[in-house]
Amino acid sequence: MKALLLILCLWPALASAEFRAAIAMRVVTPDPLLPVSGGIGPSHPVTNKQGDLTVRALVLADDQVRVAIVSADFLGFPAVLGNRVRAKVRDIPPQNVLIGATHTHSAPDCYGFPDGKGGFAADLKYLNSVCERMAEAINEAAANLRPARLKIATGEAKGKIAYNAYAPQLYDPRCSVIQAIDRDGKPFATLVNYAIHPEALGPRQGVLSPDLIGPLYDRIAAKGGGVPIFMNGAQGGMITADNRGADGKDIHTWAECERIGRLLADEALRLAQSAALQEQPTLFCAARTVSFPVDSAELRAVMMHSPLGYPTNDASRVTTQLNLVNIGNAQIISIPGEALPNIGYYLKRKMRGEHNLLFGLTNDAFGYILTRVDWGSFKRYAYVSRTCLGEMTGEILIEEALKLVKECPPAK
Repeated sequence: MKALLLILCLWPALASAEFRAAIAMRVVTPDPLLPVSGGIGPSHPVTNKQGDLTVRALVLADDQVRVAIVSADFLGFPAVLGNRVRAKVRDIPPQNVLIGATHTHSAPDCYGFPDGKGGFAADLKYLNSVCERMAEAINEAAANLRPARLKIATGEAKGKIAYNAYAPQLYDPRCSVIQAIDRDGKPFATLVNYAIHPEALGPRQGVLSPDLIGPLYDRIAAKGGGVPIFMNGAQGGMITADNRGADGKDIHTWAECERIGRLLADEALRLAQSAALQEQPTLFCAARTVSFPVDSAELRAVMMHSPLGYPTNDASRVTTQLNLVNIGNAQIISIPGEALPNIGYYLKRKMRGEHNLLFGLTNDAFGYILTRVDWGSFKRYAYVSRTCLGEMTGEILIEEALKLVKECPPAK
């Protein structure tokens, strides 16, 4: 009876829990411009920029839970930097701050890759400023939460957007969209989740740029979608922008970035348009610390010699955080790197939401993630195997992610 009375007493408070959201951004384009990184090794000099690099923070909250979803226009944003940001965030538990990278190949190095001259490519002063501005964006969004409803949609993004460079049809064409809607029925934030390498330009064009993500953002904002934010998906091995020309050669121009980014934006808005409003969406967030063995000599060398201060007491293993987030009828799992599309398909099939989203390159960026049977199996996979933590990386990710799915409530 006492338990029943307690439930009845709590019911009005639970029933009146109000879902709120806010989004904020900061421009982080370096001035003067810095060289850009496309992967392990020296960065590439630039002479100009196309678009601005930004960091964006979408904060969601109800009376019990707060979650920050953060996106940064970089190749990757390792936890060694992300934890600096979390230490500066107020009012949100650090384990509820998910920090992902768009994976542009035309932004400064955030890893501390070797520069080929005995040093490293990262500009530490610049990276400190990025961390400061990212924390500012999160805190600003958290301080300006307002009542919101949601639209959530998933469907195939049609048109010439992405393909698998290793096997053209083996990629996930699905795009998921989460829109925050104000009391007047207008979107003020649009999250796009899609698996793609934003490397239509690439690092060797002498241009600093968010690549196709810049035009995607501009298009969504211009069409009334509010402030956009992009979270990448399982885009490893190699789900890349489809910038192939009629002659089969890649088109490395800003105009091609605009074509692809605008098309993806239009498709995301099309999918969101017919989605039903969710008036009081539930919010749930869980975190799990996961350990991976490090077999890759190249990745171990980066972590051992980077000036960023990776924890290297035991260079044979790394730990990171996986998150599971339920937002209304959407379920999200974070991936600390570039999972191959078969892993992405499998996880989505096992997740428990009407809409299942994967946030790749989130909370860490440990290179490619392959299953044991793929790792080192084909000549075509030589590079992705070499820049994967090890043979068991995909197996551990799948096992730990599905434990989260089993232990946590379904999205509804």
